Amino acid sequence: MRRAILAVTTGCVLLTGAACGNDADSSTTAAATPSAAPSAVASSPAADYTADTKAVCAKVDKIFTEDLEDFATELGKMIAYKEAKQTSEANTAEKSAGKELKEVAAAMKKATAAAQDPGLVKAGEASAEKITTTAGDTKFFDKIKTTKDVDTVLEAEFTAWFTPLSEYCGE
Repeated sequence: MRRAILAVTTGCVLLTGAACGNDADSSTTAAATPSAAPSAVASSPAADYTADTKAVCAKVDKIFTEDLEDFATELGKMIAYKEAKQTSEANTAEKSAGKELKEVAAAMKKATAAAQDPGLVKAGEASAEKITTTAGDTKFFDKIKTTKDVDTVLEAEFTAWFTPLSEYCGE
């Protein structure tokens, strides 16, 4: 996540002059009731999603680092236009930045929808929803007026976006 913030910050500065971890562990064990007949203990081992989770998390990592580049570009334009007091152009760049975030959300949802672990699928949906909400939030964009604002504002947003996935995909 930190790498993603750095990438966006660097992209904005240039224009104006975030490994997989824990899998959710679930196991189901049912014991047969004692009787005179031979008893059997029904046990199904927990599904091992480790390899699939690592693959999905690699895609998530790519989305949070590389796929945010277009967002960073538009955000940098927005800041430059705000600093130049070119309101119309700043608004256009803001809308473009929002569009780029929506595309990131769609990529996030698609990447995690294919996961074998249902918990990771739900976490991806929650993350994508948070990103989509930010994409349409003018108050979020209003907080970013200079490149100095980028790191502090984006860190809070990145944390919110990534939190649902943090149980599955770590730093």
